[in-house]
Amino acid sequence: MMAIPADSERIRDKVRERLLADAEDERLHRASAPVRRLRVREVALRILREEHAILSSSALTDLVNQVSDEVVGLGPIERLLRDPEVSEVMVNGADDVYVERKGRIERVEGLFFEGEEQVLHLIERIVAPLGLRVDESSPFVDARLSDGSRVNAIIPPLSLCGPVMTVRKFTVRALTPEDLVASGTATGEMLDVLARCVRARMNVIVSGGTGSGKTTLLNVLSSFISPSERLITIEDAAELRLSQPHVISLESRPPNVEGLGEVTVRALVRNALRMRPDRILVGEVRGGEALDMLQAMNTGHEGSMSTAHANSPGDLLSRLETMAMMSDVELPVSHVREQIAAAVDVVVHMSRLADGRRAVTSVACIEGMRDGAVGIADVFAPGRDGAVPPDRSSTSDAMADRLADRIALRGEVPNGLPGSVFDDYRDGDTGALDGTGSSIGRGWPGSIRRLGSLAE
Repeated sequence: MMAIPADSERIRDKVRERLLADAEDERLHRASAPVRRLRVREVALRILREEHAILSSSALTDLVNQVSDEVVGLGPIERLLRDPEVSEVMVNGADDVYVERKGRIERVEGLFFEGEEQVLHLIERIVAPLGLRVDESSPFVDARLSDGSRVNAIIPPLSLCGPVMTVRKFTVRALTPEDLVASGTATGEMLDVLARCVRARMNVIVSGGTGSGKTTLLNVLSSFISPSERLITIEDAAELRLSQPHVISLESRPPNVEGLGEVTVRALVRNALRMRPDRILVGEVRGGEALDMLQAMNTGHEGSMSTAHANSPGDLLSRLETMAMMSDVELPVSHVREQIAAAVDVVVHMSRLADGRRAVTSVACIEGMRDGAVGIADVFAPGRDGAVPPDRSSTSDAMADRLADRIALRGEVPNGLPGSVFDDYRDGDTGALDGTGSSIGRGWPGSIRRLGSLAE
């Protein structure tokens, strides 16, 4: 019998149906991408032989890729997640998809789901292996992909435009301090100071809005921690990738279908205190766990770090106060403020600028209690465009001196640098920031004169 040209849409539907009904489907999900595509190709060729039909080589390749993405991938958005320039994918119903590319949001033309059922099926495939569910009784969910990418989904009746899914991609390669300098996120001077703060075991909180790069910066700051320390990370969805050898990663757990089994970030912070940590890194504080984090910082776990949503370093202090009071421990406001003033040393604020770039827009130092409130002062203050310029006019010399004193008191005095640690940098010393005390940039923009005499 003579072969006839095949209807690729019909063949695609048949291949998909057969794969979904195949008893080996679960094994197919666990297979690597090349093995999956080989299996899809075998099924497609078998169906073509059964129907005495033919497809061109390019059409067969497109069919294999499309079916493979639909059956064991993420369907129409799979190619977007493979695009290294895309940092976020936003599905607003079945026929409206946007991406964030290089910090800018743009609509993806010509990309559609077959219907809301396909979007719902995709969401279900993502959350089911995690023991989660999304339905009318639980219409929104937070989850993550196998590579660590964060997923949020919300469905009707809460969403009026159909099922909505947002995927924040997990970077394949962890960014380095040099990457942040090259992209304009931070200057070498800032990272040099922050590296010294981290090595001096100062407690650091990174603040900023949603998608401003807080977790990315926390990842970079963690690279300055000594490999000899025992680190415990606590997150809602595991995103931190630490390079140190002794790292214990903990992840919270939402309640199951019966509403049982929930393990909160706060419970994990409490448990981490019994695990002999040198430092505790909380991916984000957003509730009562803020009080436990502050107490950990005040009880021998110096050098701990976290992130929190806030519009400025000053607003962060107010939010920490509010979150600490959300715990089941009733404390007077004055006591909470004293806890914050004693626990937090440095606040680094991240912002997303008008051009889409993420940047460190402020580095502030906590000065303790001042007239009943927590005192805070900029070491690096915002410039006109939101970035922190490296000139002296943007830096508080007095606060830089005070911060340098604290760094020296905690033993962070690099060998081979006589007098003030930052004098050589102000004179133009350059080098790569490698965690050993060398600089990544040039020109510390403060007048730090007391560190040399203090160290002596």
